[in-house]
Amino acid sequence: MKPIRKAVFPVAGMGTRFLPATKAMPKEMLPIVDKPLIQYAVEEAIAAGITDLIFVTGRNKRAIEDHFDSAPELEAELAAKNKTQLLEIVRNVIPSYVNCIYTRQPAPLGLGHAVLCAAPIVGNEPFAVLLADDLIDAPTAATQQLVETAHQQNGSVLAIQNVQREHTSKYGIVSGDKVNGKTTLVKGIVEKPSPDQAPSTLAVVGRYVLEPEIFEHLRRTQAGVGGEIQLTDGIASLLQERSVFGHQYEGTRYDCGSKEGFFQATIELGRKYHGLQ
Repeated sequence: MKPIRKAVFPVAGMGTRFLPATKAMPKEMLPIVDKPLIQYAVEEAIAAGITDLIFVTGRNKRAIEDHFDSAPELEAELAAKNKTQLLEIVRNVIPSYVNCIYTRQPAPLGLGHAVLCAAPIVGNEPFAVLLADDLIDAPTAATQQLVETAHQQNGSVLAIQNVQREHTSKYGIVSGDKVNGKTTLVKGIVEKPSPDQAPSTLAVVGRYVLEPEIFEHLRRTQAGVGGEIQLTDGIASLLQERSVFGHQYEGTRYDCGSKEGFFQATIELGRKYHGLQ
């Protein structure tokens, strides 16, 4: 497999579960302690060797672009006040060798459609997809774990975790054959099955490493409920022709798309990294 240098961040969602906070602010900019959600995902991608960050945005997402841009006025003010530690934090939001690229998703047509919007930028090479709602605190970046597995197995890789059977209706659920203790060769994937219909309890979470062939499968995918193109359907088509693996990553996932998960991440990361009680 070619080196994986590009990552796609679908950030066009409205964030309605966090209204009114997200009325004028992108949900990806909501802070966990002192960093916005999107920055945790970006740092994870960079730790995995990613150099090109592709943000698939929508209306009212300008704050994301501003966050990863330089801020000369703020830097000048911090320098004038000799606030060197804060100045370094502002200057080092992302390293200078990393490129930020922005493209629009013109309508809310699903995660699969958002990924497809990045196709002209990604081109014919494998790439990662990171959903900022899933904050994964891990000793080795979760995306790096997937990248390593992709190179070992020479195929696309989905991050998976075991969930309680009563929660299968919240996730895409995979079935397949174990390759080793953490990796499964995926034979099937079903979107949000009821507990009695779920083929397993291995749930896909918001990290993917995908071969570029996924784009052609997404183009052929029929829109489902609400006119949305589901990434799960594209992957289900892809695995008929290419090897797709599920990897049980090491780390703790916080579902920051929910208020409960967001609160839990704030408390636990605050205690772990900031000494807050």
